[in-house]
Amino acid sequence: MSEKLKANKLGKGLRTIGDWQRYIATKLHQANVWFGHGAADGWEEANLLLSEITQLPFEVLPDYLEYRLAKEEREQLATLLAKRIEERKPAAYLVHKAWFAGLPFYVDERVLVPRSPIGELIQQQFSPWLTHEPQRILDLCTGSGCIAVACALVFPETLVDASDISEDALAVAQMNVSEYELEDQIKVIRSDGFEQLEKLEYDLIVTNPPYVDAEDMDDLPDEYHHEPELGLAAGEDGLDLVKRILLQSPDYLTENGMLICEVGNSEVHVSERWPELPVMWLSFEFGGSGVFLAYKEDLIAARAHIESR
Repeated sequence: MSEKLKANKLGKGLRTIGDWQRYIATKLHQANVWFGHGAADGWEEANLLLSEITQLPFEVLPDYLEYRLAKEEREQLATLLAKRIEERKPAAYLVHKAWFAGLPFYVDERVLVPRSPIGELIQQQFSPWLTHEPQRILDLCTGSGCIAVACALVFPETLVDASDISEDALAVAQMNVSEYELEDQIKVIRSDGFEQLEKLEYDLIVTNPPYVDAEDMDDLPDEYHHEPELGLAAGEDGLDLVKRILLQSPDYLTENGMLICEVGNSEVHVSERWPELPVMWLSFEFGGSGVFLAYKEDLIAARAHIESR
């Protein structure tokens, strides 16, 4: 039977938010879809779809489980569920919304779906490592602009540059900057790494660059193929751009400046390629790994080690 669900054939048992929450979660798990684009399981994706259709915030959905959905709402949910299962398209793309650091962002297939554990660091204002409000922050490889926007909101006096090589991604980033009315605080810049940036000094460089290695690219679930490959693939070991960032970032950091970089599953490649790299691997309360912190002086001292490998 086709997964193209028709609301009028779903039966009288699917009327309330609670009915649809259970139904969506069950169908998603039965279909073996891949979770990992801002939702950990079928229940979280069900809540994302329900919140969007009903315009109810996530936190109040449990209070409305007996709320009866209108026919139009049921039809919309049926359509979204069918697309999620048949096309393997991440739910965030279906509703054009993803959450990062507790904030909603517009997303489409021009950018990766935000899911970085760096969001937890931003909410903590990078404590305990950052001990003062920075004057300038660079969000390198900004994608949707979520890191830049979240940083600007927690540091309202800080100037933030958001750079990316992709014009498509920058168009989405600019939409999110404008949505939060941060045009005076965030500058969106097209740049291939550091190449087109002004020679400014930043107290903090935050980057979530492409870092997926060739083997992982070949094995990615279907959901990831809806995302731009430019934001994922980074050579045989996933470190093509990371090496450039390690070598060039000290030139753009203040005297006590620091780099925070996500490399995900390529953490093992970093450790193998640069066993003496002076970085601190960070841990997260709400899950995630593969993020390191490094200070300017340490990166300068390690340049020969980085360059040689």
